Amino acid sequence: MICSIIDIGSNTIRLSVYQLQEGTIIPLLHKKTMAGLASYIQDGCMSEEGIHTAIRVLNQYRSLLEHLSIQQVSVFATASLREISNTIQAVKMIQKETGFLIDVISGKREAILDFLGATHILDMKEGILVDIGGGSTELVSYQNASILQASSMEVGSLGLFTQFVGKLFPTKKEQKKIRDYVKKQLDKQKDFRDSQFPALCGVGGTIRATLKLNNSFFQQPDENKSIPAKNVKKLLKQLSQMEPEVLRKVLKVIPDRIHTIIPGMIVLQTMIKHFGCEEIQVSPYGVREGYLYQKILKEGRMDSSNTKSV
Repeated sequence: MICSIIDIGSNTIRLSVYQLQEGTIIPLLHKKTMAGLASYIQDGCMSEEGIHTAIRVLNQYRSLLEHLSIQQVSVFATASLREISNTIQAVKMIQKETGFLIDVISGKREAILDFLGATHILDMKEGILVDIGGGSTELVSYQNASILQASSMEVGSLGLFTQFVGKLFPTKKEQKKIRDYVKKQLDKQKDFRDSQFPALCGVGGTIRATLKLNNSFFQQPDENKSIPAKNVKKLLKQLSQMEPEVLRKVLKVIPDRIHTIIPGMIVLQTMIKHFGCEEIQVSPYGVREGYLYQKILKEGRMDSSNTKSV
């Protein structure tokens, strides 16, 4: 069976196509669009321009799926539509113009789905999972491969860039404001207070981009999926100086995240310091795969509650 998932995120909108085979998923196609929906939020409300941006991207994906004759598609939204004051209006407009049914998932559910997706590809016995998105950051503590606590923070790389950065790159003063803000939001997470986790499982675009930079700057093979925690601090220092050679390398490795990588990595470094992390294991699977796994019934059929044929 072939099915697809569309993830409407705050920074990117992603389409993933999978083959379901005997209870496992095989990735077939992945496409992302840097829609930057978080940048269209003004006074907590998403503008019509932002809504129409989402509509345009989703209709492009609909056309692609129709050409590929893929019938089953599930669409969900995270902080992009969850954390705005006009969620109902935006969802109704997008659904009307695209024909997709949209599942706006809670922050806690997003965190759980992150864990569900990641555990299908990584051996995760004990530690903390972190997903730094464009509009939110999800946290999951786990032990013996089971969830202890799951939470979501209204802290994301694009949101921080929009809120604190005046030009393309944050100044030292702006970086301090970002760091102080992240610390303040992290201190509100009472379930994670005074917890130490040497192992951090990283999912999401910011951490995958950090892995690419790590492999490039420290001459690691592309297949490497781990980052020594100390390297994040070293990378941030180089990025903050933004010498021409460094800028060229960043543009070569992660051109679409040139403006959000420093705010996102400040979030990651703050997490590392707060939780005493020593190493980051990066999972290629996360919320989309977790969402798909949750929708697969025991006999291998799709749960049709939020699935739409195109």
